[in-house]
Amino acid sequence: MNSIKTTFAVFLMGLTGFAQENINDLMAAGINDAKTFTSHYIAPASDGLGYGINNGWFNSGKALKRFGFEISVIGNAIFIKDKHKSFTMQASDYENVRFSDGSTSKQVATALGHNDPGISVVITYDDPIFGQQETTLTLPTGLGATSVNFIPTAFVQAAFSPFKGTQIKGRFFPKTNVEDAKVSLYGVGLQQEFTTFLPADKLFPVAISGLIAYTHLDGAYDFTDTEIVAGSKQRIETDVNTWLFEMIVSTKLKVINVYGGLGYMTGTTTSDLLGSYVVSDGVLFSQEIKDPFSIEKDVSGVRATLGANLKLGFFGLNLDYTLAAFNSAVLGLNVSF
Repeated sequence: MNSIKTTFAVFLMGLTGFAQENINDLMAAGINDAKTFTSHYIAPASDGLGYGINNGWFNSGKALKRFGFEISVIGNAIFIKDKHKSFTMQASDYENVRFSDGSTSKQVATALGHNDPGISVVITYDDPIFGQQETTLTLPTGLGATSVNFIPTAFVQAAFSPFKGTQIKGRFFPKTNVEDAKVSLYGVGLQQEFTTFLPADKLFPVAISGLIAYTHLDGAYDFTDTEIVAGSKQRIETDVNTWLFEMIVSTKLKVINVYGGLGYMTGTTTSDLLGSYVVSDGVLFSQEIKDPFSIEKDVSGVRATLGANLKLGFFGLNLDYTLAAFNSAVLGLNVSF
């Protein structure tokens, strides 16, 4: 479990990779150019987080017995597709940035990709003494440099049934600190089995449920001590809020069951570059910039899940796979009583 937590926190650091490479030059190009690049760079990683934290909310369409509890430890792997590893960078989208070889556009790495070989751009700025100047910047790479093709996450989840067919659910990922990165997560959900309303629900061969769930993730990475650029309290904070709406159907056998779900996820990811920055050249020469910019990204999409669970007394095991913009697999260990 600790290794999964560590990897999840390192993933947050991958979101902020641009901050670790030549942020001084990015700022010199102008806040607008820095924000434009960063928006494209972190977009797939932000979407991946949104999809990933919504997995594992259910392992059956059948509700727990009234006053029943279930505690689960859920591991989740989010798979990175090739299309998430790069984006088309158009020179025309930037005021003071151009490719060093004169190209009008190139495929460059996102926070989930890798530039091999490296890609350089030329930054143009106005020096207050020497006039218009240029400097060369190597674009940042991402998690692809480590050959990572999936992102693991984990959380603890609990469910309680106060009424027949109704389950109240909660999930929690404790605040994790890895070097200067911090991650925490919580979520609440409500699952209702509709087949319990039938007069002979015990004779019905399948269980059909509806689920509504909210998940919130906080992440932060403090890079003040790296001394990349002069300033104080330099950090990136990421805030993710999502809603999941799902219809679930499953068999109702005693030991082995299959289940499936069709749902829709929607949410917002906000990433803030915070702190003070003193850029050493360009139009921002010796000027302190505070809280440079905030990036808000909406994410939404349809998802389909198919899985199976095994129940032996109090203990259960479930495994499922979800097809979505980011495909993923879930393994859950469950104890119910």
